[in-house]
Amino acid sequence: MLPSIQNLFSLSGKTAVVVGGGGVLAGEMAMGFAGAGARVVVADLNLAQAETRAEAIRAAGGQAMAVACDATVKSALLDARQRAVAEFGGVEILLNAAGVNSGTPFLEITEAEWQKLLDINLRSVFLACQVFGERMVQAGNGGAIINISSASSGPPLSKVFTYGVAKAGVNQITQFLAREWAPYRVRVNALLPGFFPAEQNRKLLTPERTAQILNHTPMGRFGDASELVAAAIFLASENAASFVTGAILRVDGGFGAMTI
Repeated sequence: MLPSIQNLFSLSGKTAVVVGGGGVLAGEMAMGFAGAGARVVVADLNLAQAETRAEAIRAAGGQAMAVACDATVKSALLDARQRAVAEFGGVEILLNAAGVNSGTPFLEITEAEWQKLLDINLRSVFLACQVFGERMVQAGNGGAIINISSASSGPPLSKVFTYGVAKAGVNQITQFLAREWAPYRVRVNALLPGFFPAEQNRKLLTPERTAQILNHTPMGRFGDASELVAAAIFLASENAASFVTGAILRVDGGFGAMTI
């Protein structure tokens, strides 16, 4: 019998929490999860953006709810977990996509900016993995955690010092937890996008920097948010990615393969 592609990538019966789901990239992946059959909790600091995305999912025939959530505060994540479980019965998929960037030169980075970027890009992943991973481990039904890495996580890129440090930490969290939670069938992977223009990096894309990026990207263009969806569904799928954990999956147009 030929394998059913629809069943292989189905997320039917699963609940996916998308932290930072009001954003462009995470919002597109939230739509993808819903299209694959998952119930989606769009959690974002900006409740209006979360509501807009959840409404778009519902209008397209999916199931979704919006939750206001500061991902740097554990009590807010616990509240989001409680609401997800009360509304949809559990949480089997977590996408960690809260993020903010800054182009401040190293010697001008203040301690306040350093801490803010580490909190939003790294602390949020640590806390969300604790909160939602605990639910997955205790429920005993496995699960999938997808953390958003970055091309800046290594080798380092210019102009994004603190962000790159935080994303290197995200890679480490991903692989440590993959080892620790494999016995519980909780798979932990990272999705590493190349350059996808969005709110957090658009201000850094000067004409000069854009030319540098595209010259270093073999495919010669930026990515579109829709091009992250299939990779996210793959990593979330218990059937398609059952033996995939600790992976850092690049979707970058070849950026990471380029040297000179």
